[in-house]
Amino acid sequence: MKMIGSKICTVAAAAVVALGLSTGAFAQAQQAQGGQPGGDQGGGALGYQPQGNDQNAAGPSGATRQLQVPVLYVTGIEVIQGVLDPKEVIVRVTGLTSSAGWTAPELIPFYYGKPTDDVLDLQFIATSPEQSQKADGFVPITATFELDPETTFKGVRVRAYANALELKGMTGSVKFDGKVANDCKECAGKKFVDKGQGQAGPGIVYGGDLTPDYRPIGPTHGVKGEVHNPNRINLILDDQNKITMAFWE
Repeated sequence: MKMIGSKICTVAAAAVVALGLSTGAFAQAQQAQGGQPGGDQGGGALGYQPQGNDQNAAGPSGATRQLQVPVLYVTGIEVIQGVLDPKEVIVRVTGLTSSAGWTAPELIPFYYGKPTDDVLDLQFIATSPEQSQKADGFVPITATFELDPETTFKGVRVRAYANALELKGMTGSVKFDGKVANDCKECAGKKFVDKGQGQAGPGIVYGGDLTPDYRPIGPTHGVKGEVHNPNRINLILDDQNKITMAFWE
């Protein structure tokens, strides 16, 4: 059974392990900003950068990094059946990144091997910004994945960081109709209320309306845990629980 074109098969397994190898798909980011990996800036440890070189940078100004991780949301799937030779089946996926600065979007197999449900299972990943980014609103992004026209898949499932979406069939399209989290573009100056401690309302940023791994940081709070999750919103709070800064790690 011919499931994926040869150029995809040769790298699918490695791509799943490394989350970064091309699967023969081509991709295009929208409104994304590029950057070069951080290096030693003369500030001590390798990768330390005392002052950010990104106009949208916010939050920790120490180490820079570049990671391929799932984008925040998948918002649509479209399967296009090519009619011109060489014929190809193209899976086109749209999504949202947490901030500006994401580049090189890709669709890669979620696992290798023949799925028993005959559904092509993909992850939507991209290269995250080198530095933490201001919460200025979600940014659209798109990627495509090529299949052999004789593929026997019966549908496409795409997984992002905060959701998943499935197209039942190999023609047509589907859109995500679920709730998208507060992008925190207008969170600064509002009072933060955590889940279970109140409810949403005017002038309030409610924890239940944020992305899954939001992190409120009060004046006396430490920062236990990982510090480089570009899909996690950080809310810096004053002693009245008002938000003074919102940024994506």
